[in-house]
Amino acid sequence: MEALELRDGDSGSFHGKGVSKAVSNVNKVIGPKVKGHDAAGQREIDELMIELDGTPNKERLGANAILSVSMACARAAANERRASLFRQLRASKAYTLPVPMMNVINGGEHAGNELAIQEFLIEPVGADSCADAVRMGAEVYQSLKSVLTSRYGRGAINVGDEGGFAPPLRKTAAALDAIRDAVKGSGYSEGDVRMGIDAASSTFFGKDRKYHIDGVAMGEAELGDYYASLRDEYDLLTLEDPFEEDSFGPFTSITRRLGRNTVIIGDDIYVTNASRIKQGVEEKAGNAVLIKLNQIGTVSETVDAMGLGFKAGWTVVVSHRSGETEDPFIAHLATAFGAPFIKTGAPARGERVAKYNELIRIQESLGSGARFAGRRFA
Repeated sequence: MEALELRDGDSGSFHGKGVSKAVSNVNKVIGPKVKGHDAAGQREIDELMIELDGTPNKERLGANAILSVSMACARAAANERRASLFRQLRASKAYTLPVPMMNVINGGEHAGNELAIQEFLIEPVGADSCADAVRMGAEVYQSLKSVLTSRYGRGAINVGDEGGFAPPLRKTAAALDAIRDAVKGSGYSEGDVRMGIDAASSTFFGKDRKYHIDGVAMGEAELGDYYASLRDEYDLLTLEDPFEEDSFGPFTSITRRLGRNTVIIGDDIYVTNASRIKQGVEEKAGNAVLIKLNQIGTVSETVDAMGLGFKAGWTVVVSHRSGETEDPFIAHLATAFGAPFIKTGAPARGERVAKYNELIRIQESLGSGARFAGRRFA
């Protein structure tokens, strides 16, 4: 169950998408209760707000209201210590910066094209540092712009929800071919810049219980074969949400089949929820978990979810949302806990670039002590 983001509804402004109710809950309900508490007591404050809300998915006060206060406490504690936010989140003698997962072609519900797959990603694992990876990704993104323009015209470089291009494509292979050519055109090998996909398969799972992709309706077994063929042809490093969100069995099967050389990531199936992650670990339904702060609603619960992934030996991926802000908190979260990947969109648009700029600042602040997770996958 994903935590509820409280909106004003039909009677509110912004076509019901306003958040005045959540703001009021911060000022009138949460504020008086947390006033006077030490901001360094992150878990105490988070638990107080969870109790104050009293619902399983934070629907009374709103996860957006609760999370805003939770994150503010972390920042206040860091400011009081005059410490970087990542050091406040977790004290360590050494920190590892993540590999950027850049969504360079958008499809599915993030674009107006006919691609079923929602995200096509590049992952510069062969970089020497996180800053170097950001540069490599930006270069491939610009090369991709040229590839798409030459093949499909200027309209092919309009962008989707996360800053990736939204070309008029129908076939998964056409998108992957374009990215592969862009990697090569930037002077990199496929080992330097790997590819991945976020299928977001719940979005093309039909009422007939078939997966509708590339103009074909596939069952679970057929779709598994299809992913295997893509993995082999394009040397995919990551595969996210290959089946719809309650398909623990198929997740287990594809992990058994492809998991030795592929990172099988669960997002919709886990929604940063501890009980679902525990079930996934028990059933070996994947070997990686996507972490989103606002899926669960407090910093403490997010850290607990990450801990479950690390304890299981899974790859932990810290992620943005498609409706994102310029807040770079997740850059600090990924660094604090050594998450191998951060997923925060294309190297375009302010709300995405803000995270990449923050990662570069963090690397600069760490100096020669900054490690980079890419070596693990290169």
